[in-house]
Parts: sequence; C-alpha cells; structure tokens
Amino acid sequence: MKNPFKFGTVVEEEFFTDRQEELQYICRVMDSENHLALISPRRFGKSSLVLKAVKQLKRPYILLNMQSITSTKDLSNRILESVLKLYPMKNLKVLLRNFRIVPTISTNPMTDSIEVSFNPFSKENNDMILEDVLQLVNEVSTEKKRIILIFDEFQEIKEIEKDLDKKLRGILQLQDKINCIFLGSQESMMEEIFNDKKSPFYHFGLIMQLKRIPEDEFFQFLNERFSKITTQSESISREILHVTHCHPYYTQQLAFQVWDAIQYQKIANDVVSQAIEQLIQMHDLDFERFWINLNKTDRNTMMLLAQGKSPMMQRDTSTSTSFSSLKRLTRNGYAIKTDTYEIEDPFFQRWIQQNLLQPKI
Repeated sequence: MKNPFKFGTVVEEEFFTDRQEELQYICRVMDSENHLALISPRRFGKSSLVLKAVKQLKRPYILLNMQSITSTKDLSNRILESVLKLYPMKNLKVLLRNFRIVPTISTNPMTDSIEVSFNPFSKENNDMILEDVLQLVNEVSTEKKRIILIFDEFQEIKEIEKDLDKKLRGILQLQDKINCIFLGSQESMMEEIFNDKKSPFYHFGLIMQLKRIPEDEFFQFLNERFSKITTQSESISREILHVTHCHPYYTQQLAFQVWDAIQYQKIANDVVSQAIEQLIQMHDLDFERFWINLNKTDRNTMMLLAQGKSPMMQRDTSTSTSFSSLKRLTRNGYAIKTDTYEIEDPFFQRWIQQNLLQPKI
C-alpha cells in the first residue's frame, strides 16, 4: 500500500488536506477583477493551495519564484518564456512584432525548453521590455480565460533591483485582463508592501492570512488514512498533531514517517516517538550545521523558545536585542510568529532539547 502522505513539494489530489473555505475564497477573488496577497509562514501550503485554486478555475497561470529572479531583465525573460509555453508561437508572432525591442527566441529540442534574450541592455531598455512583456500577457488574456500571475515570495522584490516594485506596480495597474496573486512568507515585509501608504503596492490587492489547518480537519485527514493500517489511528493522529501543532509541512512529514514505521518497519509500540527519533537522527548533521551558523544571541533565543519561554520577557537581555534576534530568526526561517514566536521546525526544537538543554550523563 502506497504511503498516503507527502511533503517537500506541491501537494495535490489525495495528498491535499482540506482547506475548502480558503480555496473557495481564492477562487472568488480570481473570478473578480481584483488581486490577492496571501501571507503565511514558510511551508504552510500557500503554493499548493493557490495551484489547486487555479486548476479548479481551469485558468492559465504563470508562476514566478521571486527568490530566483535576479533583475528586471530576468523577470521579463521568465514571464515571456512562460507565455510562449502557454500559447503557440504562431499566435504570438504578430504581437511580438509590436515589441519595441524584438526578443531572440530559441528552443532546445532535447528538453523542449524555451529561452528568451533581448539586446541591447540598458536600464531604460529593460524597463521598456518589462512593459511590453506584461502588455503581451494582457493581450493574450481574455475575459473568460484571464491569465493569473503568481509571484511566490514576493517580498524579495525589494532585494532584486532598486525601484522594481515601483516599475512593476506602474505597469500592472494598466493591465485590465490579468489577476495577480502575491505569496509571501515574511509577514512584516508583506504587510509593509501592501499596507504602508508610502509603498507602490499600497492596497493593490486583498490581503489573506493563511493560518494553520484546523485541528479537527487535520485529525480527520490523518485518522482516515491511518485507520487502514492500525487500530490505534485516533490516538496516533492526535499525538502527531500535538507534536506538530498542525503545521502542514511537519504534520505530513511526521505522518509519512509514522506510516512507514507501522507498515514496513512493523513498529507496534510508541510508534510516534520512534518516528520522531528517526527524523531527528536523519537531520542531525543539518541541525548541527544550522546551530553552528547561529550567533550567540540567536542561539540563546532559540534555547529559550525550545523551552517555551519568551525571549522578550528575560531580564538579562534587552527587549531591543531580543526583538532583533527574533526578527532575524524569523526572516531566516528558524522561527515563526503566529499567536506567539516559536521554533519553526518541531524536530529541530527536539534536537535542541536533547542535545543542548538536557544534562549529559
């Protein structure tokens, strides 16, 4: 029997955990002429949720990972390459002739990939190219098949190139047949982009905060699958959720390991605890490397979080130092902020507890 849990990549079909309310909201926004900013910590399932929505809508979409974009020119190239994959070249030839700088387009017959390049390069030309490319996206869109532009990790736009946010906002506001979804894992930065009156993207789209999957929904998802291989499915499902606090990624990861331990390793007792220990051992070197790369202040903050303590309440550390440390750890993905600050990876937290907080014998 195939393991019914999946993590680390986009989750679809039977691996997707119920988020019907959020799914329908995204679909409704995309059926309007509005844009959406979707914010949550890393690995909360933003990409899986959005891709499920656009596929349910049966709409063409372009997915752009802003962490991999290096310049305005690179952004233009990625968008145009995606358009060329969506639509036959013969239908685009006339539109491409309207470009103020005509691109060079090549294909790789071995990989069926498309590569785009523009010459010559200058700041003015790059801005012009971005305008022409997004105008092309708008022109190939129709009222019934509006293209959805998905910008993943959108907060990175501030790091790519100076004033790119201003340029992109100025161009997008003129496109009337495109919907945009902006995904972001840095809550403070995304809030600043969409809620600060000085920001080019101020109130450009509706803001949606993606929370953890409700425990009852996640319990049903786990229990239904574990009931096929064990009579202890209810207690196992509850124990998994207690450990992961309903974090989508780590719940799927631990559930995968528990399933493997029951089905193939034939572990019958304390299966969740043993699965946790297996995951900690698998990632021991990674956790050690993470720890070595932290400075002294951040290590102290992580140890406090691992004990369930608030770094902001400690007398021996200033509030500003603790806040800076938490902000840094959140930005780098070690900590997340929901109702409070906590360590993002529950298995890294267990590793800290076992290796750094427990007395050595």
